[in-house]
Amino acid sequence: MTSLPASTAKSLGLVIDLDTCVGCQACATSCKEWNTGGYSAPLTDQQPYGADPHGAWLNRIHGYEVSDGEESRTVHFPRSCLHCAEPDCVTVCPTGASYKREEDGIVLVNPDTCIGCKLCSWACPYGAREYDYDDGVMKKCTLCVDRIYNENLEEVDRVPACVRACPTGARHFGDLGDPQSDVSKLVRERGGFDLLPEFGYKPVNKYLPPRERRDPPAPLPTPPPRPLTSLTAKSKADALFAWADRLLSR
Repeated sequence: MTSLPASTAKSLGLVIDLDTCVGCQACATSCKEWNTGGYSAPLTDQQPYGADPHGAWLNRIHGYEVSDGEESRTVHFPRSCLHCAEPDCVTVCPTGASYKREEDGIVLVNPDTCIGCKLCSWACPYGAREYDYDDGVMKKCTLCVDRIYNENLEEVDRVPACVRACPTGARHFGDLGDPQSDVSKLVRERGGFDLLPEFGYKPVNKYLPPRERRDPPAPLPTPPPRPLTSLTAKSKADALFAWADRLLSR
């Protein structure tokens, strides 16, 4: 089984703001585009327009409703590898293909030594491992490791593709092991939380909760009063029977 480093020099990860994510799928499509030609390439698809489509997507977005009635809202929840500090997906790997990097804490899969046994996917409670049926190996979010260290790119582009593509600024990238980093400060200010902390994997990625609504929902408009001259079908029938009764009673 694969061992974990005693510590890492950095803890690179993502902070995702559930308040500003609009579920536009820009992060998912940009992730697919970059990684199809990057470290995890290719990210294959089978029958994408057929009855049973499936393929490798390293980032997926889910939506669900919160509360009922006037207070209800839709929350969009992006899900990818959380690059945990103590990931079982690494320690269960029989070949060492899954590993955690000592220099930055990123969890990766070596496709040359992965045998596709899927033990890592069974060990991951977040469903972050993706089996590529064409290549027969496991794939996952790499935090665009081939992008964030690429000196041929402009500094502004040396972030994961999902972060660069987000139109609402809902995704943030940085060193969560540094308490003075921008992402660490953001987590403290907004009450960022771990996903499923009860499992004890200590995910590096954090989520920022949706804010409370600033303004109360507008009350439903009150329908205008019915004019006195208008009659419902029942009142018209009652009037007709009353007239007939008076006529026949003469």
